Amino acid sequence: MPSRNDLRPNEEAVDGPPPGDAQLRFIGVIRTPFTSRELCPRQGDAINGPECRVVLEPLWHKALKGLERYDFIELFYWLHESRRDLVLQSPKANGETTGTFALRSPVRPNPIGLSRVRLLGVEAGALRVRGLDCLNGTPLLDVKPDRCAYTPQVPPKPTAMG
Repeated sequence: MPSRNDLRPNEEAVDGPPPGDAQLRFIGVIRTPFTSRELCPRQGDAINGPECRVVLEPLWHKALKGLERYDFIELFYWLHESRRDLVLQSPKANGETTGTFALRSPVRPNPIGLSRVRLLGVEAGALRVRGLDCLNGTPLLDVKPDRCAYTPQVPPKPTAMG
């Protein structure tokens, strides 16, 4: 985690209480080609971005049933390498600051990431997706279709067998 010495001009950090009022269970891991924050795109590209894999723990493999009907899904993940103490940030490093909650920065009190990604396939407890903007090895929190059951559904995608 970056130290207080890593602040940009006019940024401000706080000493908050230690986390501990919620328990989250990581259900898998995200595999991307991005090995550092500098290599991550600012926003994922669901059309031209690299193909990535979301690998679920075996306990959750059955929970993927039916997901293949969707073209887009939402992934929620824990930004495990993000600092958690900034209240003011200077995202463009130009000295102008903005409150953390007015930004989509990964630097947050609870660094939960969300990406709407194109689902390319479901196979053996893993998802092939396009449109991620997180580090390789990012812990997965949840997977959801991009619309609810009350939204009209598209027909299932054809499979290789029929």
